[in-house]
Amino acid sequence: MSLTLSTDTARSSLQATSEQISVVSRNIARVHDADATRKTATLVSGPGVGVSVPRIDRTSDQLLFNTYLTANSASQAQTSIASALGQMQRTVDDTDQEHSPAALMSKLSATLQTYSGDPQNPAVAASVVSAAKDVSNALNSASNTVAQVRQQADADIATSVANINDLLAQFQNLNNEVVRGSSNGRDITDILDSRDAVLKQLSSEVGIRTVSRDYGDVAIYTDSGVTLFDKVPRAVTFQQTQNLAAGASGAAVYADGVPIAGTSHILEIQSGKLAGLMSVRDDITVTYQSQLDEMARGLINAFSETDQSATPTLPAATGLFTYSGGPALPTGVVAGLASSIKINAAVDPGQGGNAELIRDGGISGASYKYNAANAPAFTDRIQGLISSLNSGQAFDASTQLPSSSSVMDYAKNSISWLEALRQSATAEADYRSTVAQRATSSLSQATGVNLDEEMTNLLDLERTFQASSRLINTVNEMLSTLIQSLS
Repeated sequence: MSLTLSTDTARSSLQATSEQISVVSRNIARVHDADATRKTATLVSGPGVGVSVPRIDRTSDQLLFNTYLTANSASQAQTSIASALGQMQRTVDDTDQEHSPAALMSKLSATLQTYSGDPQNPAVAASVVSAAKDVSNALNSASNTVAQVRQQADADIATSVANINDLLAQFQNLNNEVVRGSSNGRDITDILDSRDAVLKQLSSEVGIRTVSRDYGDVAIYTDSGVTLFDKVPRAVTFQQTQNLAAGASGAAVYADGVPIAGTSHILEIQSGKLAGLMSVRDDITVTYQSQLDEMARGLINAFSETDQSATPTLPAATGLFTYSGGPALPTGVVAGLASSIKINAAVDPGQGGNAELIRDGGISGASYKYNAANAPAFTDRIQGLISSLNSGQAFDASTQLPSSSSVMDYAKNSISWLEALRQSATAEADYRSTVAQRATSSLSQATGVNLDEEMTNLLDLERTFQASSRLINTVNEMLSTLIQSLS
């Protein structure tokens, strides 16, 4: 009888140990789920009893979770801005390769100096036209790049709004299950995990704040205080602009009928991918486009011609550089001017023009001719163009650059502005990303499964299992020997 009782006890112990190993193994598997929160079970073992799980507790930390949501939103906003600035940086490229408008303007000035030393050489005159084409092409390309970045930001805003509405719909279903489960006393830990996962995704799109209420119900607001979810999701709307021209305003984003982005408003969101994209579309690209447009205007003005007749009555007109509104000179910031600046056909040999008009003037007509005597060694006009490139002009102060400088210095200042903004945004994005990673790590340590701890427990239980197995084998051998001796 005693041997039989010992066998039953050993087998019960082995069963309990095996169940414990199974539980620990499942916990370790949960480590791979980043959204999981730690759940603990109370294990009770005894002879003939096995394992009992009387309750399941969900470990959570609302303060750390809210910190993560805030950090994640800020990180996503800065990442969007840094990415757009990285694309715009291609417009200046590596300054050593002389692909930026500023570098090409310097090259144009040097070519004019060469032409001044050899004004009778038509080949040198043609080289001036070629250098001028490089400048206008660089401005055209830069303007197109900015337009593409801005258009893509508008499309990404539409995608972000669609994601927000989809996530809010998912949140409604999960929130309703939480409320019903809390009312009925059911286990809702997995549903809570799923709901938190949706909140994490939502915080990537827009900065949010949450408010907990009875029976696990949660309301969601933007970081500016506009309701996104309260019992039911509130509609987030946006009308994408298919062809967002330079100077045109993009549409605003509304939540529950209240503007939250895309227009100056006290309830404008401050973080999340949506906020970053709005900053790119309505601020950064608009400012840089204005800078490019002012460069184009500065070049057109620097190479413009004035009436050279004895009694000048004609207005100043475009010279080497012109645009879609020529021959009248542009006044103030002209949206999209950088995309339309071009070489005047009258001076372009490739279009049947005469490159020597750079020396003589008269690109806009006979009244604008500087070299009245048709002297082949005439250099006054060339020297005047060189001086104009380096003379001060008035630029629009809204471009965030000095309002008075030469067009060449203005182009250099634009490069400095873009590079400084890009470096600052990249550094801020790295910082915000680090903060978000730290918040993720802290949340995981507080609510997730500790792999080291679970592995240690598993090893201890495995050793217990092995000892129990040897005990049962020993008891079986003893019983077998006893039975054989009695038979």
